[in-house]
Amino acid sequence: MQLQLYDGVAAIAQPAWPAGEGAGVFVGREWLAALEETGCVGGETGWRPLPLALERDGRTVGLAPAYLKQHNRGEYVFDWSWSEAYVRAGLDYYPKLVVASPFTPVTGSRLLGGADEQAHLIAGLQQLVDDNGLSSAHVLFPTVDEASRLREAGWLLRDGVQFHWRNRAYADFDDFLATLSRDKRKKIRQERRKVADVGVTVRALAGGDIAAADWELFFRCYRQTYLEHGSLPYLNLEFFRRIGERLPGHCVMFIASREGRDIAASLCVRDGDALYGRYWGALEEVPCLHFELCYYQGLEYAIRQGLGTFEGGAQGEHKQARGFEPERTVSAHYIADPRFRSAIADWLRREREGVAGYVDQLFSHSAYKTLARDV
Repeated sequence: MQLQLYDGVAAIAQPAWPAGEGAGVFVGREWLAALEETGCVGGETGWRPLPLALERDGRTVGLAPAYLKQHNRGEYVFDWSWSEAYVRAGLDYYPKLVVASPFTPVTGSRLLGGADEQAHLIAGLQQLVDDNGLSSAHVLFPTVDEASRLREAGWLLRDGVQFHWRNRAYADFDDFLATLSRDKRKKIRQERRKVADVGVTVRALAGGDIAAADWELFFRCYRQTYLEHGSLPYLNLEFFRRIGERLPGHCVMFIASREGRDIAASLCVRDGDALYGRYWGALEEVPCLHFELCYYQGLEYAIRQGLGTFEGGAQGEHKQARGFEPERTVSAHYIADPRFRSAIADWLRREREGVAGYVDQLFSHSAYKTLARDV
């Protein structure tokens, strides 16, 4: 077997793209190529695509979607304190190597291939760091099995927490609400009523039903919300158009209208048995519209379609009051400098204890019925 570093995924033909258990659309060639082709990664973005392929007899049998990073934006695993420690020591933390689906905090395979192929890819990533004087390599949101193999290879694991919703064979949205405590049911109904009472209606579009004008509207909303928070979006209209054309079966859009005007939109990605809430934006401010478009519409869609999971994105304790439950995530980190590796390992041990206590506390405040008085 040979390891080959490519300058972007476009150099790897679609038929050669290896599969991986739990890989999903976000590390598929179409998704990653769309990011490159539309300039969302590469160029001056600070994300240089360098996919690491494992080849045997001229055939790609393993792949790690790697990027050389000049910053930590768009990763959703925050290592600011690590980079600041390097600066204080007079060392360079950037560039670093990151294996991830850019801008996508979704757990899935990051080392495509079987167990043997993954072992070779892990060794190859370490070699890339050591041979090129990089500070570190980071595998973000890998599967549990991948994380275990990375730990066995000496990588440091870091715990995180997200909030996911599980479909317990609900017949409809009211059936789901019936499983929540009284105060949570009341709050959700109040929030949905606030949206409906001002004349807002929502339509759901999927696949080929999403027209060019819908993508343009969605992007206007998405961009406007970023601008209102003083930043620019990571993704552009052309990227969304590409995934709409190439991956229509994965796209679900919710559009909110009032008095004949489209005023907000959200985009979810459907993959297998799961729905992922990814992006949203609004042109007008309506109380609770964010909850309606980003959570409740997705929950209703997942129930109608019989999907097992709805992931509402990174972080957000407010999701728990709306039926989402804490879920552990993990990342893996190879730190080249043994002094920093030891210091970060100690830091992670203390952080892990804090995360464990935080998760226990979250479960003690479940939105679901726990006592007879909640019925």
